Amino acid sequence: MIGAIAGDIIGSVYEFRPIKTTDFPLFTEESTYTDDTVLTVATGAVLLDGGDYASSYRRWGLRYPDMSYGSMFRQWLRSKDLGPYGSYGNGSAMRVVPIGWAFDTLNEVLREAERSARATHDHPEGIKGAQVTAGSVFLARTGAGKDGIRAFAGSLGYDLDRTLTEIRPGYRFDETCQGSVPESLLAFLESDDFEGAVRNAVSLGGDADTMACIAGGIAEAFYGGVPLGIRDQVLRLLTVEMGAMVARFAARYGGGHNMNGRPGLEEEQ
Repeated sequence: MIGAIAGDIIGSVYEFRPIKTTDFPLFTEESTYTDDTVLTVATGAVLLDGGDYASSYRRWGLRYPDMSYGSMFRQWLRSKDLGPYGSYGNGSAMRVVPIGWAFDTLNEVLREAERSARATHDHPEGIKGAQVTAGSVFLARTGAGKDGIRAFAGSLGYDLDRTLTEIRPGYRFDETCQGSVPESLLAFLESDDFEGAVRNAVSLGGDADTMACIAGGIAEAFYGGVPLGIRDQVLRLLTVEMGAMVARFAARYGGGHNMNGRPGLEEEQ
């Protein structure tokens, strides 16, 4: 899941300062993890240690209360009611990438992605966003080509018959699944490497950290890792407990590889 976290951190600078170009510094002094990383780690914690998603999201969310959570999720965090609230925000998709690594069949991935979404985002679009994202990660890591990933997302109702060039001029910040997950997939589909996928996602000028998180998560699985320079910079920005969770996840499920000839996280542990 280091690819998703890398996308989040790279996109964090541009979440509320949108840009319309792929030419930007990957890291600045302001680069940081956001709620996307916190909740991605929370998903990984369930897959590693068991438990239910609602409790894990609440536990990790309250450990990092000052993130840019959506208003409804923030209320949910501090409520005694752990029930879902009908959201179709892209929070269900931004945290789901680890599920695409943790199961052996697409059907298992889709069931678990729905389970993770229903903790909070039980609207059909919230569930779809999570399923398409996790399913795309699974297909990417198991050898499906881009045409196969495009067809899968289309079969669940996403229109991917567009190009980034067509979308970019008029695209604006949209934190719904239906308004950001398809565009994040296109950012990956039009890329040639991991870095290109993340740059494409940020360049749309939308919910940059979340869209780069989704695109980065799929790109890591498809391209076989995260470039060493990006990976190491990301790990330096994480807290100790986050870094430990990422390493444990990589050791059990894979991912965490780099693309520069050095061992990945799982081999280093």
